[in-house]
Amino acid sequence: MRPERLYLADIIEAADAIAGYVAGLSREAFLVDDLCRSATVWRMIIIGEAAAHVSEGVRKRHPNVPWSDIIGLRHIAVHAYHHLDWGTVWTSATQEVPELRKQIAAILQAEYPGKE
Repeated sequence: MRPERLYLADIIEAADAIAGYVAGLSREAFLVDDLCRSATVWRMIIIGEAAAHVSEGVRKRHPNVPWSDIIGLRHIAVHAYHHLDWGTVWTSATQEVPELRKQIAAILQAEYPGKE
């Protein structure tokens, strides 16, 4: 079984990638850039899948993270992709993902001090 801290690290890596994709873009530019939208939603799928592998214990110790919403977005993106609202994806990418990155970095520090 893969160590849990690696799933948390996957979330950080995906969040950093998303930050790079949307850096310097306006909402309007994002909405018409199919490649950027696709890359962003792919990384959000990775975030959701990794979050699903985080133990119930860690989730309970860190209830400020919206675990169900993160996993739910992954389910929508994978199974109901035709219902994706790209404006919501933009908001998530530019506002929620950066906050999530901070939260996950704090969890890594708290749960696995001294590990890179």
